Amino acid sequence: MTERPHILPPPPGGGAIKREGENGAAFFDLDRTLIAGSSSFQFGRAAYKAGMLSRRDIARDAYENIVFRLRGSTDAGTDAIRARVSEMLEGAKVRDLQRLSGSVLAGVLPRLYPRMLELAYEHQDEGRPIFICTAAAQEMAELMAIVLTFDGAVGSVAEVIDGVYTGREGGPFNYREGKAQAIRDLAVREGIDLEASYAYSDSESDLPMLRLVGHPVAVNPDKELARVARAEGWEIMRFERLGRKIRVAAAAALVGGFAVQRAVRT
Repeated sequence: MTERPHILPPPPGGGAIKREGENGAAFFDLDRTLIAGSSSFQFGRAAYKAGMLSRRDIARDAYENIVFRLRGSTDAGTDAIRARVSEMLEGAKVRDLQRLSGSVLAGVLPRLYPRMLELAYEHQDEGRPIFICTAAAQEMAELMAIVLTFDGAVGSVAEVIDGVYTGREGGPFNYREGKAQAIRDLAVREGIDLEASYAYSDSESDLPMLRLVGHPVAVNPDKELARVARAEGWEIMRFERLGRKIRVAAAAALVGGFAVQRAVRT
């Protein structure tokens, strides 16, 4: 069974400098929080290019990625992705998936929200360790943490036996209360004061995580999280623009359609 590593080695020259009397941290969801869209879709694109997914699979994932960017996550959608990923992983070699890292990063890194990355580094420079906390695979979470020089990552773990994925889970699913519990466990191990900590997420499903900390922040919130954030006076940040682009495109298409109809009539 795969063990879940949380803390990454510090970069050369040391990591964040701890200020006396402060031992909070900052926890960042990945999809629609640090990046636009779904990291799972970018993983799926890389897997499709490697022949691990069918054209039908990637077309379905592309559609669900658009829905996710417009509406956020749902329990049903998350369960469906979880089942498909487990099915794809069954019998796959760990090394074969590790070799997808370059392609995955090529899709994910251009979708980073620059302001969120700056904010993460501000926390780090002020002495708070920064962590990616996601329902995505631990491998994805760690890859992003290493490349972005975060202090660690918490993701969902898949079972591995003799270098091959079994398709079964190797630990609790890092979603809803499961993610909150993983953060509690991390806080106990690392001596993190959750009341002095920050958490950033887009989804109502992360309310257990957001309510763990003293400084919750809603980023590109779905409808329910936006409602809760307004009611409780939480900070709200917005970067996602896909919905606006789709509405503008739809309006342009509608106007164009009317113009064509009028031209035909005349």
